Amino acid sequence: MSKYIRLIKFVKPHFGILAMAVLLMAISSIFDGASLGMIIPLVDKILAGKEFIATNPEKMPDFLKQIVIFINGVPRGKLLNYIIIWALLLTAIKEVLVYAHSYMMVNVSKKTIRDVRDKIYNKLLGLSMDFYHRNKTAVLMSRITNDTGIIEQAVAEGLMEMLYQPLQLIVYFIMVLSIRSYFSISWSFVFVLAVLFPMIIFPIIKIGNILRKITTQTQLQAADINTTLLETISGMHIVKAFTMEKVETEKFRKENQKAYKLSMKSVKRMNAVRPITELSSVAAVGVVLWFGGKEVIHGGLSPGAFIAFLAALLSLIRPIKKLSRIHVLNQQALSAADRIFEILDEEPSVAEIKDAKILAPFRENVVFKNINFTYDGTRPVLNNISLEAKRGQIIAIVGPSGAGKSTFVNLIPRFYDPTGGEILIDNQEIRKVSINSLRKQIGLVAQETVLFNDTILANIKYGRQDASKEDVIEAAKAANAHDFIMGLPDGYETIVGDRGHNISGGERQRLSIARALLKNPPILILDEATSQLDTESESLVQAALDKLMKNRTVFVIAHRLSTVRQADKIVVFEDGKIEGIGRHEELLEKDGLYKKLYDMQFRDI
Repeated sequence: MSKYIRLIKFVKPHFGILAMAVLLMAISSIFDGASLGMIIPLVDKILAGKEFIATNPEKMPDFLKQIVIFINGVPRGKLLNYIIIWALLLTAIKEVLVYAHSYMMVNVSKKTIRDVRDKIYNKLLGLSMDFYHRNKTAVLMSRITNDTGIIEQAVAEGLMEMLYQPLQLIVYFIMVLSIRSYFSISWSFVFVLAVLFPMIIFPIIKIGNILRKITTQTQLQAADINTTLLETISGMHIVKAFTMEKVETEKFRKENQKAYKLSMKSVKRMNAVRPITELSSVAAVGVVLWFGGKEVIHGGLSPGAFIAFLAALLSLIRPIKKLSRIHVLNQQALSAADRIFEILDEEPSVAEIKDAKILAPFRENVVFKNINFTYDGTRPVLNNISLEAKRGQIIAIVGPSGAGKSTFVNLIPRFYDPTGGEILIDNQEIRKVSINSLRKQIGLVAQETVLFNDTILANIKYGRQDASKEDVIEAAKAANAHDFIMGLPDGYETIVGDRGHNISGGERQRLSIARALLKNPPILILDEATSQLDTESESLVQAALDKLMKNRTVFVIAHRLSTVRQADKIVVFEDGKIEGIGRHEELLEKDGLYKKLYDMQFRDI
């Protein structure tokens, strides 16, 4: 119940619209009750030709007594006209009210789901990188699409019915009690409801609980299908290169079949709701009809009053059936809500302290003091790393794969926090400054260039939204990118495609460098920025990097040692430790790991 209340709290910002919708629901429900009241004069006065007489008129309020007097004084033909006009008028007003409150409730549901998606997306942006290493991309996509879709249905239909049907229950229950009171109908007919409720509710609760478990499995399977799709589509060139189309087809078929089976399990139980409620309802009405019909036949009960009572009883059953279906729908929504709340309740491992200071513009140095780091809490990735990088220095990070190079540079912008030691920029511990002010002073050019499916202009401006087009062109020229951009069909307005696949690797990398140049950060991280390029592209990119590195403090991870000869300091990593520090010539003389790596690369040259 607490999770459902938490789910409904998402509706709180739209309480004004919700309150108006509830008011219109209440009014339309009253109109429904008034429509039932017309059955008695229709049957008794118009069809049977008898006076409309209550057996207990003293229990009627005065306005109802006046209505009875008026009805009995009108000729049958004229009364028929009145009832038809009154029925049309009531129906017209009621349907306008139903349209209005239905529209409002859909509006509330759409706004609520919009807000939920915004919250999830904002939360995802605020979570630390380790969260993304633990969770598949497709699974997270499923949370913001499939799971919110289930909740939308629960809010759009479920919340409306949860508010509307109880109002209907109240109105029809009042009608049942009023007709029973005014026309001396036995209490035994009302007691039928006491049997009806458990007959409907208990099986529905059981089905709802089962459906909640099935929905959880269904949504997990949907996430698995998303994962298969994402991996196959993004890796299509590998699939085709290794002729794995049949294997991938079979893999997807199996995942799809699992989803189908789970879906049919859900459908089977959802469809079981209707026969249970229908059979219980017909049984209850049959009992009332059997005993009440006998009283009408023997003249002990007004036909009009009995039919009106029976209609009210049937109308009372309708909201009970709808509420039973909504219970099932809500159980499915709660299953989806569980997974959404998992994300919303996730706390970032890299968090900003309260009243964090703004990091002043970089002036002196970046200092690493006794840095230790582990991803899983057991296996150390970095062990007692101490290093200083002064302003304007180029620090090259080299070493074999898995030595901790990328992990080390990822600590600078606080993608992760060290598990021991501290990092200081101008004597300010970076965990004590705002993350935004820290990252604004850091630029990143990675080995795998990430571009968004947008224009070249938008991609270069990504780190500095206020930049003019002239600023963008200036940065592109400095990155040796302007000429190829102008050769594209739409120049700077050219869409680069998904992950930039409409342009070459060297062109993507130069756009990444232009993006970093436009941001103009004092601290720069280059993570093997040229390792995957051909010779011609590398020379263009390297020339752009040389311009980018001028007058900045640079941390460069290099696979090709030829690119770091001019570094002010080369730091050699091995098994998460610093194996050696020095300039190129100094490290060659020491005959350590650096010399071995260098000899391996240049042995055949």
